[in-house]
Amino acid sequence: MTIILFFIILGALVFVHELGHFIAAKKAGIRVDEFALGFPPKVIGKKFGETTYNLNLIPFGGYVKIFGDDADVMTDLAVSEADKARSFVAKPKYKQAIVLASGVLGNIIFAWILISIGFISGIPSSIEGRYSNAVQSPALVITTVLPESPAGKAGLHSGDKILAMSGETTPFIGSDAEEARQYIADSKGPIKIEFERGINVAETNVEPVSGLVEGRLAIGVSLDTLGTVRFGFFRSFYEGALMTFDLLREVAVGLLGFIKQAILGQASLNSVTGPVGIAGLVGEARVLGIVYLLSFTAFISINLAVINLLPIPALDGGRLLFLAIEGVTRRQIPPKFARIVNTTGFILLLLFMAFITYRDIVKLF
Repeated sequence: MTIILFFIILGALVFVHELGHFIAAKKAGIRVDEFALGFPPKVIGKKFGETTYNLNLIPFGGYVKIFGDDADVMTDLAVSEADKARSFVAKPKYKQAIVLASGVLGNIIFAWILISIGFISGIPSSIEGRYSNAVQSPALVITTVLPESPAGKAGLHSGDKILAMSGETTPFIGSDAEEARQYIADSKGPIKIEFERGINVAETNVEPVSGLVEGRLAIGVSLDTLGTVRFGFFRSFYEGALMTFDLLREVAVGLLGFIKQAILGQASLNSVTGPVGIAGLVGEARVLGIVYLLSFTAFISINLAVINLLPIPALDGGRLLFLAIEGVTRRQIPPKFARIVNTTGFILLLLFMAFITYRDIVKLF
């Protein structure tokens, strides 16, 4: 079920991205030859009007084939003047930029809709955040678990709701995160933790250790008091827009920080995950419930939007950079050079993805 959900989510993210390009191209009067989910070989396809819609076998990705995105089309004698006028390169630079940026916009709008749906149905939120006065049914929740920590070895996961803790001292029952951390730090031995995961309730034994947190015993988790925030229809879309903007800013700042560390040789790939790792996170979100799954999908969509804006060949940001250079220099970048750079960038991205996927698989074993 997790694998099926992963491909559904991946397909949705690719679909909204390519739909953004597709709609913008159509609105700009550019001919669109193909709209495809996945990469060939083709499984099924149907032509409506001038566009062929294909579902391909390899599910990682998709594309929109826009006519005339290569300047060579303008000198091709086999292409009619009418078709040349409807080509991508024949349009003004600002229209080309809108078409290139619309895929990113599609992912952002998709994230906004998902987050807004979350607010309508009830979205998890900290009692210390923006919505502290609107939080309902607060509970003590594990937000992160350190790998190889006592909590991790005991089977605790992020998202688990702690119902009670008991050891040699008086049992702890409550939702205050700081009091829970102090209870763990003051423990004299193993702690039995009763927790809720989705609709299931279980318990496990964890022994706090020193060295994870300076000056106190800990089990390797971050705790927060989370509850549910629910708004009406219109308020939900307003708050969804605010949260989408906040997430965009945080993801962009985090990515820029990672790039800076990479340039300085200080970056760690431990926080970077590929399709295998994302599939595992989809499984965890599925167990926690539909709202968590929607929120996770929104977060991935925002990440894809930000990453696609990086000025890297083969990404939308790289093509926008080329467009900006052409606008400033008033000269067309040689098509052959652009193809070589974009192809090289695409190959490097595939190699990087293969490396990250290999690391994800190694982590599993």
